[in-house]
Amino acid sequence: MERSDLELVVAIRDRGSLAAAALALDVVPSVVTKRLGALEARLGQRLFERTTRRLSATAEGEAVCLHARALLDGFAALENELGERQTQLSGTIRLVATFGFGRLWLGPALASFNERHPGLHIQLTLAERLPELGAEGYDGAVWLWAPQARHAGDWVTRRIARNQRVLAASPAYLARRGVPADVAALASHDCLVARENSSGDEREFAVWTLRHLKDGTNARVRVRGPLSSNSGELVRDWCLAGRGVMLRSLWDIAPGLASGQLVRVLPQFAMPDADIQWVAPWRPKTPKRVRLLIDFLVERFRNEPWKAAGGRLP
Repeated sequence: MERSDLELVVAIRDRGSLAAAALALDVVPSVVTKRLGALEARLGQRLFERTTRRLSATAEGEAVCLHARALLDGFAALENELGERQTQLSGTIRLVATFGFGRLWLGPALASFNERHPGLHIQLTLAERLPELGAEGYDGAVWLWAPQARHAGDWVTRRIARNQRVLAASPAYLARRGVPADVAALASHDCLVARENSSGDEREFAVWTLRHLKDGTNARVRVRGPLSSNSGELVRDWCLAGRGVMLRSLWDIAPGLASGQLVRVLPQFAMPDADIQWVAPWRPKTPKRVRLLIDFLVERFRNEPWKAAGGRLP
């Protein structure tokens, strides 16, 4: 007898009907009927008496169920014991992340996780666009915003850390051009734009949506400037050199704020939807190595370590 046969007879005995057993085993009733008939034929014994109104185990069926339950309990105990003994994780975790956060923060975190679990092999790909995770064989992604609504049913997300994109400029630029008095004033400043997947007229300007941190109201402004790039690191370097105002994540510019090379502009405003997310294709069961990694990352970034580097909110 196979383990599935043991689970079948116990489900029928405990549930009291073939239909209820099918529901417990997550199969259609016809499958239960067919499997039970095949098992009884192999054993040469009738295990259950079936009428239109009731189902009951025969003496032979009771004996089989008794031994089946003991064997299944033994299987479960053995699996639990082996699971407890398996302290050394093994296997491969394939991840993808954005370039900046992946290099500055996720890379060191993965190295620390690997020190705890040296039997693991971790593959990290840095990318500008979120790939089709399941189709390309990724276990998950660490990304700076949640996926689009069209993916909501296919992917699962978990916030790893809070983050905001904030306005900043160098002291030299602010001394030369003045400090913007409000969001609308940004339209007359040189704004450094990090562009991704822009086309057409979008190359000439960008629309920044900013949220007031206290009252939650939003303000939109169309900005432009002489410099833009698809590289956020290059935009940050231009800003440090005094070339304009930028909108960047706190985790990226915290050291510059701490050193005084950068100054928060309109510190009561920030751009929403920049939280750092775990994004993964939906699967019935997440491997233990991936679950432990997610928990590790949540704990690692719970207190937003970039705040200690000067990115504390006002």
